[in-house]
Amino acid sequence: MPTGCKYGTHRVIEPAGVMPQAAWKIDNTMEIRDNEILIRVQTLNIDAASFTQIKKEAEYDDARIGEIMTGIVAKRGKHHNPVTGSGGMLIGSVEQVGPALVGKTDLASADRIATLVSLSLTPLVIEKILKVHQDTDQVDIEGHAILFESGIYAKLPSDMPDSLALAVLDVAGAPAQTAKLVKPGDTVLVVGAGGKSGLLCLYEARKRAGVTGKVVALAHSAASRTRAESLGYADVVLAGDATRPLDIMRMIEAATGGKLADVTINCVNIPGTEMSSILCTKEGGLVYFFSMATSFTAAALGAEGVGHDVTMIIGNGYTRGHAQIALATLRESPKLCRMFEELYAR
Repeated sequence: MPTGCKYGTHRVIEPAGVMPQAAWKIDNTMEIRDNEILIRVQTLNIDAASFTQIKKEAEYDDARIGEIMTGIVAKRGKHHNPVTGSGGMLIGSVEQVGPALVGKTDLASADRIATLVSLSLTPLVIEKILKVHQDTDQVDIEGHAILFESGIYAKLPSDMPDSLALAVLDVAGAPAQTAKLVKPGDTVLVVGAGGKSGLLCLYEARKRAGVTGKVVALAHSAASRTRAESLGYADVVLAGDATRPLDIMRMIEAATGGKLADVTINCVNIPGTEMSSILCTKEGGLVYFFSMATSFTAAALGAEGVGHDVTMIIGNGYTRGHAQIALATLRESPKLCRMFEELYAR
């Protein structure tokens, strides 16, 4: 059994010389190298921006959604949406651990895990689509996947349903980064506050900003606004279209007495919200773009174009301890846990 590169470059088919995430196509044969892990896949959690695009293309038809997803994997060897450039993550059970990893990993056959690396770099085979859950961005399948030696994962917790854990772990980077970035006394704006990542970020923003800080939630739909309001973690909950930057800026000016936000967390799953986030953040403030719908070209050139000096952080989905922080958020907040159970547990 040969040894592969720990980062999976031995799986790259084209173009040669790139990393698996950047590759157009990778080798998804399910014969593992001695430093790979074979996973029997139970559920795919598709990135929100990707699943929104797929649903629209499929005109919200379950069968067509399955066909599009299967087609992506057949062409690319991974679920790497060619339109959005994003993937998602999966849960499943360990079927085989490469002999070179024995003693290096705590995984054993039959362990149930969630992978914490993107499907956009994960060798995947979809054998059958079992059920599409359009409301939660999850798709139950029969299939297999490969986790590289460098791949991170979390063992599924025993105190919550798999579908709930998957929903939280899919966006674990957002609340964990919020916990790192927000300081006591900060004014924090969460854009897309009524969505999965936004709700988790509201909790962490409130926790970290403290009683001397201020949390402003911006949601789009009535349902999203209701979710954000019902948690009670935001001082102000606003409804607005984040693709209309001047309108949103005026709303945030009014909500903050003209001070704007020290930290803005963008969790929106549609494109075109970069300038709202930038204009609503004070000079010298910080914008964290978690959304994979973000155009970082638009953000960089847009900030330059309006002469606005803010620090912008790319939404790295990984930060140390992110899985533990995200799961702890649910355990610490009974209100948030109940809401997520209603939305995602099945």
